[in-house]
Amino acid sequence: MKVKYFKDTDTALLEFSEAPVRETREISENVYVDLDERGNPVSMTIEHATTLARFPVVTLEGFGAGGP
Repeated sequence: MKVKYFKDTDTALLEFSEAPVRETREISENVYVDLDERGNPVSMTIEHATTLARFPVVTLEGFGAGGP
């Protein structure tokens, strides 16, 4: 997963895969999810990220056994 933060627009982009985007769904006024042809998430865009998602502060928590 890649996380990108664009300070000039206060937008966060979370990329889950490199699959081609087939559809973008609006989750709320400031949150969008891109889906592949099977309906799996490809990426998520969060506008006004410092307010809605506490960006640019990111904490990575550990994975359990068998995790990536």
